[in-house]
Amino acid sequence: MFRTRLLSGIVLVIVLVATVGTGGELLFAFIGAISLVGMTELYKVVGVQGKALGMVGYLAALAYYGLLWRQAEEYMTMLSILFLVLLMAVYVFTFPTFLAEQVMTVFFGFFYVAVMLSYVYQTRMLEDGRVVVWLIFLSSWGCDTCAYCVGVLIGKHKMAPKLSPKKSVEGGIGGIVGAAMLGVLFALAMNKWGGASASPVHYAVICAAGGAISQVGDLAASAIKRNHEIKDYGKLIPGHGGILDRFDSVIFTAPIIYYLATMLAV
Repeated sequence: MFRTRLLSGIVLVIVLVATVGTGGELLFAFIGAISLVGMTELYKVVGVQGKALGMVGYLAALAYYGLLWRQAEEYMTMLSILFLVLLMAVYVFTFPTFLAEQVMTVFFGFFYVAVMLSYVYQTRMLEDGRVVVWLIFLSSWGCDTCAYCVGVLIGKHKMAPKLSPKKSVEGGIGGIVGAAMLGVLFALAMNKWGGASASPVHYAVICAAGGAISQVGDLAASAIKRNHEIKDYGKLIPGHGGILDRFDSVIFTAPIIYYLATMLAV
């Protein structure tokens, strides 16, 4: 199991380096594809995959990425309203085929997966996006690793005992501090070898915030799985589960990194 997890993890890193490093059309296509897969995983959980309600969700995601590609952000609110209206139309004209909870999950899934994951691409498209975009993965996965290590060593107080008994407050704090330190090291490394002019202080703040938010994303994904009594969302990534299992923290971190990078002009 460990070997499978390690090998698939290496493959995932290679894919990310290739797509995120290249950016542009390749990254756009990659993020769009995994967004649809992630939505599929969530829709399967609530029983709307392959049904009219789920298809409306996919249609909204495709329309959203079409607007994003054409840089037509002014139509995003209109799309959201039309999406909700269409969802409710399917709900009422097929009643009682679907439950209100399923309608809300389809609407939620569009934002939770497609919109929030798209910020990986949007961050990469910033002026210094070739550097800043890596803070998304550094803060989310780096925080997770640091939190685990600190939790194993000194973790005593449970963070969310009923949801994730192994996570501790000490581990959570250690993860945030670790993410901040990784941000500083990354800034120094990019300044020296990557020709960047990154602020170590700004990167520390961004990664600390990203690390804190990533833990919310991780627990949120776990909570949904607990509610529906499933272990993993999928089996796409051997040893890791599905897209939502591996990118649960990234989903929450990506928008935070984007807006913090924009506000701090890093």
